[in-house]
Amino acid sequence: MKRTIVNLPGDGIGKIVLPEAIRVLEAARFEAEYVEGDIGWEFWRNEGNPLPDRTIDLLEEHRIALFGAITSKPKEKAAAELSPSLKDKGYVYYSPIVRLRQHFDLDICIRPCRSFKGNPLNFVRRTKDGGVEEPPVDTVIFRQNTEGLYCGVEWTGPDETVYDALMTHPRMKSFASVPREDLAVSTRIFSREACRRIVRAAFEYAKEFGYRSVTICEKPNVIRETSGMMLKTGQEIAADYPGIDLWDTNIDAQMMWLTKNPESYGVIVAGNMFGDIVSDGFAGLVGGLGFACSANLGEKCAIFEPTHGSAPKYADLDPSIVNPIAMILSCCMMLDHIGDGERASRIRDAVAKVVAAGEVRAYDMMRLKGSAKAIEEGAATTRQMADAVIAAL
Repeated sequence: MKRTIVNLPGDGIGKIVLPEAIRVLEAARFEAEYVEGDIGWEFWRNEGNPLPDRTIDLLEEHRIALFGAITSKPKEKAAAELSPSLKDKGYVYYSPIVRLRQHFDLDICIRPCRSFKGNPLNFVRRTKDGGVEEPPVDTVIFRQNTEGLYCGVEWTGPDETVYDALMTHPRMKSFASVPREDLAVSTRIFSREACRRIVRAAFEYAKEFGYRSVTICEKPNVIRETSGMMLKTGQEIAADYPGIDLWDTNIDAQMMWLTKNPESYGVIVAGNMFGDIVSDGFAGLVGGLGFACSANLGEKCAIFEPTHGSAPKYADLDPSIVNPIAMILSCCMMLDHIGDGERASRIRDAVAKVVAAGEVRAYDMMRLKGSAKAIEEGAATTRQMADAVIAAL
């Protein structure tokens, strides 16, 4: 029976890489019906809602989606781009992917960062004798997706009720002389059950795939309550997994160590902001955002996306030069999720063959400037990259 997959191309290069990735799925003989959902900047501008209710309804029905990329802009710029008929009517832009994560409780974000042999963008380091070595990187970041600094509980000029509540905290005395309208406050909220879910999911993943360690990457020495809760939860759950070591690192030190000994880290768990940061850091060691895939998982819905943005400056290049591999690998994560791991492995193997052969490379893999001239300098187009993966299949 064919599955129904909701396609959410979104903005910019999302509209380019998603169709190419679907061509790869079809070449691998994955049979599905695709229905397109409305999401992105044009719907914000014309409807005042970048994530219309009709798209939510599609996901409520089908429960699985492939997502391209989204454009987000600061509050003032977003408001300025609204259709004239919608301006000054109280519409406020809110990131649709964040809203999707919270609406469907997609609290577990998985971001694998694995190097492909032969990728010229892979991390290298000098050896003691002055030579160069390329350590294999195979780190999987589990990012708590719905809480932390991204939960959206924030104010500029908090009202009296919020302000008075904040001022009951002794640390707020430092801000007593600041006019209320000049205060901007963002909260970092962790709940114990969400910490348990993400940490247990990380340990289960490490157990299933043979990783020897799970690292809690937070900052409990300074952010004592929230980071402290995550670390304490990790210590409690680790007792159920005697064959897996529990490590803990501070986010700032981790960003230094990831370029010192990245091969030492297996599964890493972090809250929303720190998970975002450390996953981008590790992605930089395995080829950058052109290779960075992810899954957003809840109990009843799953959305798979590359972690790169919409890159609007590349969206209008014809032919397109952007690298579709991150989107292709995100499709592989979808296949794993629905129990089609054999097909996912075949596609990953095809990607590995293309990268190792080095005959077809996107502009980022050649360290070229992202412009139309990249093709003249030997870079493959987006379609040629997908064609190469299909040929390798």
